[in-house]
Amino acid sequence: QVQRVESGGGLVQAGGSLRLSCAASGRTVSTADIAWSRQAPGKERKFVASSNRGGGNTIDVDSVKGRFTISRDNAKNTVYLQMNSLIPDDTAVYFCAARIPGTLSWVYWGQGTQVTVSS
Repeated sequence: QVQRVESGGGLVQAGGSLRLSCAASGRTVSTADIAWSRQAPGKERKFVASSNRGGGNTIDVDSVKGRFTISRDNAKNTVYLQMNSLIPDDTAVYFCAARIPGTLSWVYWGQGTQVTVSS
């Protein structure tokens, strides 16, 4: 049984910070590409940031560049999304997904974690 995957969400005021964690027992993040995506109410899910197995990290949304950072700690089997200077538009459910390197299909491991930014 896979344990809860995403954690670290919550309610924060604009300008605040949160660090999301993606970890799942029974799954190894060190061998996978990992991505964070988010889905705001009434909107499509969009990728926010990704980290490939080789350590290359990408921010996929212009509006979060300079504010969000993705990182991984393979020793802890965890991928993080550090979110600073949060704004109300960052309010969404955040999900992590994994992909076998060299393939195209992402697999979502968990139910997401809610991030709510108040103005």
